[in-house]
Amino acid sequence: MPSRRHFLAGSAAAAGLGLAALPQLTPPARATAAAAGDAAGPQAPPNIVVVLADDLGYGDLGAYGQKLISTPRIDRLAAEGLRFTDAYSAAAVCAPSRAALLTGLHTGHAAVRANPSSGGQGSLGAGDTTFAEVLRARGYRTGLFGKWGFGPETGDQPSHPGARGFEEFYGYIDHTHAHEYYPAYLWHNNAKETVPTGTFAPDAIAARALDFIDARAAGTDPFLLFLAPNLPHAPSDIPDTGAYASQSWTQENKAHAAQISLLDAQVGAVVDRLKARGVAERTVVLVASDNGPHEEGGVNPDLFDANGPLRGYKRNLYEGGVRVPLIAWSPGRIAPGTTSARPTPLYDLLPTLADLAGGAPAPSDIDGLSAAPVLNGTPALAPVHNHLYWYRDEQGVTSRANAQDGGRATRVAEAVRKDQWKAVRFAPARDRTAPDAQWRFELYNLTTDLAEKYDVAAANPSVVTSLTALLRSSWADTYVRRPWGLTGVTDATAGTLTTTISNGTGRPWPDVRVTLPLPAGWTATPADADSAASLAPGEALTTTWRVTPPAPTPAPALLTAQATTSSGLRFTAPTRYAPLPAPPARDSYLSDLPWVSAANGWGPVEIDRSNGKQPAGDGTPIAFGGVTYAKGLGVHAPSEIVYHLGGRGNRFTTLVGIDDFSKKQSAAGATRATVRGDGRVLATTGILTGASGPTALDVDVRGIRLLQLVVEDANANSAFDHTSWALARVTVV
Repeated sequence: MPSRRHFLAGSAAAAGLGLAALPQLTPPARATAAAAGDAAGPQAPPNIVVVLADDLGYGDLGAYGQKLISTPRIDRLAAEGLRFTDAYSAAAVCAPSRAALLTGLHTGHAAVRANPSSGGQGSLGAGDTTFAEVLRARGYRTGLFGKWGFGPETGDQPSHPGARGFEEFYGYIDHTHAHEYYPAYLWHNNAKETVPTGTFAPDAIAARALDFIDARAAGTDPFLLFLAPNLPHAPSDIPDTGAYASQSWTQENKAHAAQISLLDAQVGAVVDRLKARGVAERTVVLVASDNGPHEEGGVNPDLFDANGPLRGYKRNLYEGGVRVPLIAWSPGRIAPGTTSARPTPLYDLLPTLADLAGGAPAPSDIDGLSAAPVLNGTPALAPVHNHLYWYRDEQGVTSRANAQDGGRATRVAEAVRKDQWKAVRFAPARDRTAPDAQWRFELYNLTTDLAEKYDVAAANPSVVTSLTALLRSSWADTYVRRPWGLTGVTDATAGTLTTTISNGTGRPWPDVRVTLPLPAGWTATPADADSAASLAPGEALTTTWRVTPPAPTPAPALLTAQATTSSGLRFTAPTRYAPLPAPPARDSYLSDLPWVSAANGWGPVEIDRSNGKQPAGDGTPIAFGGVTYAKGLGVHAPSEIVYHLGGRGNRFTTLVGIDDFSKKQSAAGATRATVRGDGRVLATTGILTGASGPTALDVDVRGIRLLQLVVEDANANSAFDHTSWALARVTVV
């Protein structure tokens, strides 16, 4: 394979047409049928490749007018396929943009509406259906390689890519970690993998993406590859600057240009691998960016004219911050040289991919509309948005973006496009509920003023009024989703697993059947119906399964419920089932017993340690008033730990309170501890503080099946609420 230097050694100027030279719509004749060697043909569900660049501006590609940076491979895709002139990211920064792209919701409804800040990194939850989950239900094999950027940096949790539809994942979970081009580790599925010192992450990520193509191209199922490199996000790190080394630019600008050319080379390598594996003719490739060009780390976007004819940069809601390149390529499906001026936000991706996949079950409560007819050569059939909406709540500030906003970069801002009109407005501060009269409202006519130079709000009061109403109606404080797909919930205390298959689409699902395959020795009996002749939109089928594990008590198992329809949809719901551990056979400290469940307000429950750090067992032993206790549990309110006594217990004794370590951090901690047995309160403390010292409990637990230790915040301030159960011990009958 050619080296990176070879890719970067191409011509430093790539030919391309500016926006003004583009027709509004150029739909040439449909492409010819797929090559004779392509047995599947264009009518079969195609493989899909989505490449999402990080901070690539509208004018950063030759196909969109770039003159200084060489992007020959992406430019060729544009020449051989379809180029959107009016494609939009869903936000002006990456986290909300990517959340919207994945889930089909604009930033007035999406689960993540701002970049990580003091409030922490946003997460996707179990109800945030992604396009990967939708395509999995249609039989696609799915892989994500690169930047994720949501949820806690741990595996096996609802915001992990694996829980959101991606069978294979390699890259960054954490948003900030993705700013490291030479990381110490990357994630592979649910585990961290140490990478050799000096590994340039974009190379390692691209190599895994090519491996995914190799592994899936020979299979019978179609595949979805989501390649999300961190190129060309700051910092401008790259092993060499290639063709740009001799330029008179700063080192940061040379490296930034080299990053874009490397992105171009990686797209070319993907296309080459598709061709080499004989699947290019039945694959749709989409290339886009998550927002406008950045100016971070010393990069000068004006040197490259990175926003083309548009106003604004990353963080701005003007066109330069949110209008992005979008190129679609698929030989035999998309005719060469096609352009489209359809306003197409990237939250259209989910319904578009669902349609391309041949009726994959897209949720009905999304904001996106399918652009598949545009890709299939019938653009007149594509639905068009009534309006597009953007929201901005960003605490980061860069000089050019702040200047474009008139010094309002840290204010809440909104924008809407309807027909030729584009409105951008700024709240008086960080409060989007401020009265409309307090907002700074700007109005532009994109047909006559693409660069948004002339604010015509004063001359068009009726337009201002109507667009203000649209801005208000596009926002929901909480956007309640319709349930979609198959879920599983275990209750080991009841010995059950409850499955629910929910039709969150707009079409009925015929002949729905739910099954629960089990490991050897396990049995499960449905207590409710496990099939339905049809599920109408909005309907659900819930089945409770009585689960019996083999004896002796086995380790926790992953039980994967399955649901199918006669229309070819397939859903799975992997659910970890932990059978009740055996009750204690002798007097025992609870820290030596397995628990049924443990929920903790911050990090894991700490066994025999109590210093408030995240990893369990990493601190000093529990101490109250200078007295050390070797056995116990450290928790942070709110918390609940459940143990199985099975009626074998006699007495439960403990010292519970805010320990010396936490007391030294601050005197602000205040909690209340409760002991419950089978849900009934057996004992409770008063308010526990560092000054009050611990409370001794001696509780009768005879006949109790499940023992629950609960700690709650007692002063409406969960800071410094680390609490210890010292010498927590149960004696048996």
